[in-house]
Amino acid sequence: MLIATPPLATLALAALAITAFAGNSLLARAALGNGEIGPGSFTAIRLAAGAFVLLPWLLRGKREWPSWRGALALLVYCGAFSFAYVALNAATGAMVLFASVQMTILGAGHLSGTRIRALDLAGVALAMAGVAILLSANLEPGPILALLSMIVAGVSWGIYSILGRSAADPARRTAGNFLIAVLLAAPLPILDTGLAYSVFGLGLAIASGAIASGLGYVVWYMAVPRLPHATGGAARLATPIVATIAAAALPSEPLTLRLAIAALFILGGITATLKRA
Repeated sequence: MLIATPPLATLALAALAITAFAGNSLLARAALGNGEIGPGSFTAIRLAAGAFVLLPWLLRGKREWPSWRGALALLVYCGAFSFAYVALNAATGAMVLFASVQMTILGAGHLSGTRIRALDLAGVALAMAGVAILLSANLEPGPILALLSMIVAGVSWGIYSILGRSAADPARRTAGNFLIAVLLAAPLPILDTGLAYSVFGLGLAIASGAIASGLGYVVWYMAVPRLPHATGGAARLATPIVATIAAAALPSEPLTLRLAIAALFILGGITATLKRA
């Protein structure tokens, strides 16, 4: 029996969205790791730029009310993501983020009555072993707190994804959630007191919000309904892989043996939870 292949245009849209999501890690690390901008300001500007780009989707078609819970989850994700990348490199952050997202979705499914298979449990254990490998290389308080912050970001993004399943128009609801999150994020730059920001850092934050987040979400929601479930799961898995490969090309973030081993554990664990009989 032949398996239908998604149209080339759909695969291209999915690839574009994956590139955008992976780019978020690179943009955040370039801005925050080099002290070009503070994490509070980066978060607020990212959300504002995303809301601005998504505004046309908010004004179109049938009313789709934003979700306060979704907006709060989005805010926590963006904030924790920014604070994590002050200390984490792009590849480590992306892998921990997506492992946390997948574990959250899996756990939520179990709570809603979905049976957890032995393969799922093995995948969770494998992914957590990969995170433990990363933790063992970062025993200083700063990196450990950054890893925990990225886990919080992943859990929040997983919750946001679950809440978005009920939306009739996901892109439009995302636009509304961004708008509410902007209001909630307004005080965050206060946390950067004493930290200066550069024009370069400001530009990276805008690019992260407008292109890698705002347009990335829109393109993703265009592709997902046309993708088979397994293909959509594989597409999510590709995001940390793209981020890791791109980060390894940078002189400041070489691909170490420890990182490569951790990546095999984490990505292998995520793959196991995505696989369906």
